[in-house]
This record gives sequence, C-alpha cells and structure tokens, in this order.
Amino acid sequence: MADLKLSETRDLTRIERIGAHSHIRGLGLDSALEPRAVSEGMVGQTSARKAAGVILQMIKEGRIAGRAVLIAGQPGTGKTAIAMGMAKSLGLETPFAMISASEIFSLEMSKTEALMQSFRKAIGVRIKEETEVIEGEVVEVQIDRPAVAGAALKTGKLTMKTTEMEGVYDLGAKMIESLGKEKVQSGDVIAIDKPSGKVTKLGRSFSRSRDYDAIGPQVRFVQCPDGELQKRKEIVHCVTLHEIDVINSRTQGFLALFTGDTGEIRAEVREQIDTKVAEWREEGKAEIVPGVLFIDEVHMLDIECFSFLNRALENEMAPIVVVATNRGITTIRGTNYKSPHGIPIDLLDRLLIITTQPYTKDDIGKILDIRCQEEDVEMAEEAKALLTHIGVETSLRYAIHLITAAALACQKRKGKVVENEDITRVYNLFLDVKRSTQYLMEYQEQYMFSEASIGDGDEDGTNAMLS
Repeated sequence: MADLKLSETRDLTRIERIGAHSHIRGLGLDSALEPRAVSEGMVGQTSARKAAGVILQMIKEGRIAGRAVLIAGQPGTGKTAIAMGMAKSLGLETPFAMISASEIFSLEMSKTEALMQSFRKAIGVRIKEETEVIEGEVVEVQIDRPAVAGAALKTGKLTMKTTEMEGVYDLGAKMIESLGKEKVQSGDVIAIDKPSGKVTKLGRSFSRSRDYDAIGPQVRFVQCPDGELQKRKEIVHCVTLHEIDVINSRTQGFLALFTGDTGEIRAEVREQIDTKVAEWREEGKAEIVPGVLFIDEVHMLDIECFSFLNRALENEMAPIVVVATNRGITTIRGTNYKSPHGIPIDLLDRLLIITTQPYTKDDIGKILDIRCQEEDVEMAEEAKALLTHIGVETSLRYAIHLITAAALACQKRKGKVVENEDITRVYNLFLDVKRSTQYLMEYQEQYMFSEASIGDGDEDGTNAMLS
C-alpha cells in the first residue's frame, strides 16, 4: 500500500436520453446571482434558485465544507431540478454523486458502508504528475491491413512533426484502435501519453484551416507545437476517493470498477489511502476537490444513518451534502418520535434550509412549453392551454406525462400538430391520482383485500385521500 495504484478514467461518449430533468442546463442565474425568469431550463422558484446560487458560489470558493443543505417542498415543486441545476453549474471538474435514500437499504452491505461509499464518490482528488508525452502535428497515418481477415494484427506507421523536427513511430494494434476512436487524421495536433498510450486530440493545426470550405463551430485550431516531439510534461488526473478505494481493495485492480458490486471496503484500506493522499497534499502533488452529494427522499433514512451523517459532516474532507424531502412533520424512521421532515433536530440544526413553493399557472405553462421543445413535440396553443389547465387541476408531473402520449395519439390520426382532441383522448385513457382514488372508492368492494371504510365515512375518507 506504500504506492497507491491509480487508474486513468477514459471519457466515454455520453448518450443522454430524454429524462425527467434532461432539459435542465443550470440554475438560470446571471452574474450577480439574480434568477432570470426563464433560463437554462429553469422556471419560477426564484427565491430557492437564488439561495442555491449563493451556496454554489460558496462551494466554488471552498467556504462551505462540512455543512449540509436541505431543499424542502411539496411534491412536484422542482427540488430535484434545483439539485440537477447545481450539478450542471458546477461543471465536470467537481464530483457530484446522486442517490435516493431508499437505495441505502437495498444494497448488499451495511447502511453506513453504503453512505460512506457515497460520501467518497463525492470527494475528488486532483493528482499532478510528470510523464513522458509525444506531442505534435500528425503528418500521415499509414495503416497496413492484413490481406486475409484474421491472418495477423494490423500494424502501421505514424508520422508526426513539430516546428523543429519530424519523426516516424511504429504502431501496434492497440495504438491503431486508440487513434481510430479519437478519429485522428493528418493535420490534427495530438498528444500521446507514453506510459499508458492514451491519445488526446488537442485540436487542428492552423496550417490546415483552409482545407475545407465548411468547418463546424466545435473545431478548435491550435499552433503546431515547437521543440522536440518527445518531452516531459505535467499532467493532472482527476479521480474520486471511492475509485482509489476500489482499485486498492481488489486483487483485479481497476477492473473492479466495472464489476458492479464493489462490496464493503475495509477501514484499514481507507485509512492508508487517506494518509497517502495527505502526504501528496503536503508535497504539492495532489489537492482535494470537495464535491456534492445529493440525497433525495432523505426522510427514508433511519436514526442510525442520521447519526452517521452527523459524524461524517465533521470530517475535514467531507463533501457538501444536499438533501431533499417532501415530508412535513413526520416520524423519524427507526424511532417513535416525530420531527419536522422526519429529520432529527440535531441534524436539522446543521442544515441550511431552502424551501420551494407550488408553481403558478404561468410557471406550469412555461415548463410544459420547455418540455414540448425537449421532447420535440409540436403542440397547438389551445392544446397547451388545455394541458396547462390539467396541470393546475391535477399535477405538473401528470401533465408532463401526457405530452408524449398526446404526440403518439396525434401520430395515430396522422396529424403533425397536437390538438385538443389528442389531449382529451389521453386524459381519458390515463387517470391522475384524484380520479384513480375516486374510482377505487366507488368500486372498492370488487377489489381484493380492500381496507377502506364502508358507510357514512366514505365521503370523508375519499376527501382525506384526495387532499
């Protein structure tokens, strides 16, 4: 354990499907941390977004370590959206781990171990080290393919140059695969990490800027490097403490990251890793990047987990913990005592509390408009007005669910724009919570194991369930 093993993580192509919060791009704040009316997918909740922006600024300046934030509000008021906006605003450099509190009880490990792993996923380590790199402009990539498929591995030659010299390198099958994945071609400026063989495309040489008439905005032009092709350079690896834990607690090393179940990690391993990371910090080789751990439905945690959170927040390397709940005054899980949000008073005292308010009719209309754009659904203004009314009368989530269903109903009648009839059709097909409850109360005798009261209290019971 004297020398910790590190694994360099590769950037994989990210394919994002349309999800509940895929339209969120940030918190929608200006440079003075004032919330814009509609920006970056965020609508309304100006007070909550402004508070989240202040916390975000403190996170970036490193002034909020060891504290926690509670986002509390009714269901469907944008709590998770605000957390997602914070994650997007922090950028890729800051670790962001997101879990639901109920996950703690479904994992095949102790509750405190699951929480500890989540904590360490939200703590980044930026490690600096010197390595040998080959950096230059690609002159030619020559690949010799075997005449018979499977007869031999592909080989080739890579010609690179700087402003002062030119060199030719032999390529093996792995390097050819790496160059292919990065889509390297002549005129690209690349850097090859000699120990690992990782290829990084830095941009396209200015000398090739006139090669094509049409060039995408994402193309970055850089100068051809000077000096020698092979040089020593300081590079930075960004990994989380949990990744280092997994790599150093398994015989198969970094492959454990891909096996899914990492199991419990011994306390001795973590202590040795923390000691080594502390040494790196003193030597200037590494720095700690406290990230954000978001725990949704925090009221699902029990008293043991809350006690663990109290202690863990006092650690000097603790991340910023953001928790969310839609509960009012309720029982603390694992006890017979009631508390606001189902959270013990001593932990509540540590939290900065942000509240969210129910969306107005205008806010719901704007959110539905954004979701129509995100899901690529063209909807008539009258249909949007009807859907907004449904959202006000039922819930925003139910109205959002109807968008795609209405689009499919529109396709079925071979239409191009969603109209009122499509909204009405899916509204009648899919029940919301209120209508579903009314249906159950009306036909409860025909269901098995129904525990609803029958008699004079029916109407009161129905109203209680609907409220």
